[in-house]
Amino acid sequence: ISDILDCTIDEAIGFFAAHNERKISNKLQPLQDVGLGYAHVGQSSSTLSGGEAQRVKLAFFLSKGIKNGKTLFLFDEPTTGLHFDDVKKLLRAFNELVDLGHTVIVIEHDLDVIQRCDHVIEIGPEGGELGGQLLYSGPPDQLIKVSESPTAEAL
Repeated sequence: ISDILDCTIDEAIGFFAAHNERKISNKLQPLQDVGLGYAHVGQSSSTLSGGEAQRVKLAFFLSKGIKNGKTLFLFDEPTTGLHFDDVKKLLRAFNELVDLGHTVIVIEHDLDVIQRCDHVIEIGPEGGELGGQLLYSGPPDQLIKVSESPTAEAL
């Protein structure tokens, strides 16, 4: 048991799939799908970052395949600390939620996420007292035309 708890999610999925234990590997799959394959099976939830904890909740929701009713999901910087490949996995999970009819709102600075949104709202131009002004609201491809937008410059 200790060896399994020390495995990463990726390692555990591989192990259980190789031993025809699909029921177990299928239970772990949603965690891998949201970019948590590097986490350990026995990792305490108290050691997870805020973004990781959000993705555990997302994996749980996706594992249930809930299609009835509409849910509003709000994520705050879910890509913090993620590898590029894991960001892509997270974006696929967001798309799955939208395909199921749910709404996803993401507070994010990751340019790959911003470019793939249906709608961007940029508040700024700075944080704190120097922010709070609506700089842009619309599709991401039009954001680059906004000269006072720091995000447009980065894109």
